[in-house]
Amino acid sequence: MDNRLRDIEDLTAETLDPNFWNDSKRAESIQRKLGVNQKWVDEYRKIAREVDDLEGLYEFQKEGMASEEDVDAQYAKTAALLADAEFRSTLNKKEDEMNAVLTINAGAGGTEACDWASMLLRMYRMWADKNDFKVVELFEQEGDAAGIKSASLEIRGAYAYGWLKGENGVHRLVRISPFNAQGKRQTSFASVFVYPLVEDDDIEISINPADIEMDVFRASGAGGQHVNRTESAVRLRHLPSGVVVECQAERSQHQNRDRAMQMLKSRLYEIEVRRRQEEKDKVEAGKSKIEWGSQIRSYVLDDRWVKDLRSGYKVHNPDAVLNGDLQEFLKAFLMWQSNPTPVEEE
Repeated sequence: MDNRLRDIEDLTAETLDPNFWNDSKRAESIQRKLGVNQKWVDEYRKIAREVDDLEGLYEFQKEGMASEEDVDAQYAKTAALLADAEFRSTLNKKEDEMNAVLTINAGAGGTEACDWASMLLRMYRMWADKNDFKVVELFEQEGDAAGIKSASLEIRGAYAYGWLKGENGVHRLVRISPFNAQGKRQTSFASVFVYPLVEDDDIEISINPADIEMDVFRASGAGGQHVNRTESAVRLRHLPSGVVVECQAERSQHQNRDRAMQMLKSRLYEIEVRRRQEEKDKVEAGKSKIEWGSQIRSYVLDDRWVKDLRSGYKVHNPDAVLNGDLQEFLKAFLMWQSNPTPVEEE
């Protein structure tokens, strides 16, 4: 907490500089960091007050000036706040505090898979809205008959990446297909990839311009006449790594290229973070590895359940989950991540 208080003092001093807003990106980054630190300090002080109140109430109870029920109620309130703060403290890596980019790609299966990808896109939008995160639409490619082939969102807010990092992987849907005239049960897959959105002053990533191929094209999806009439959408391909990013969020090609470059730097940063983590961990035999491409969650609509295949967390209200009630799944993954154990698949 002392470190956070010092950071708040230093960052606040920077905001008082008359030239603070001359560099808007840097100013926004500083304000984001200031907000994250201030939130932790406020939560710490709130818990400290509740602990003081509990101790005071306990002394009153011993003197007959308060009831045992009053002490029990205050204890339960304080313990719940402390447990929540201890859980949030697991989000302790630098990248956890950052905004996130979330990309969804439909798997094989045509219309059914594209529809499933659009259901996931809606689920994450609703989760973000319920948890006070801001969503920016970066890219969307519509399916041939329904749904989407792929889409990317930027999710802005404190610890957006920390909360969503466990969503990386393949999501499996089992349901009676509305696109099948015979009403057969069908399995569909869509992949989700999440990475932290790195600000320029967060990390140094140098990219050789000769290593980048750029394509421009007309955007698809929502956006009005301007989006669909001009070749403002940008696709960047980083040749050494094979990473491809696309952006159509802005009105001009130049703005989309700048944002795509930020996305590319963020992807390369995420790859390096993961490489270092794998070298550090050397994951023990028998433990599941969290890797892009692995199946992580099943949504079985006709049997009414959703299960995370890593943590084992399961609920029987898939409608609520698809309407954005993901928080308990995200918490279960973070708790499992600290002590991974194999879970039997259904």
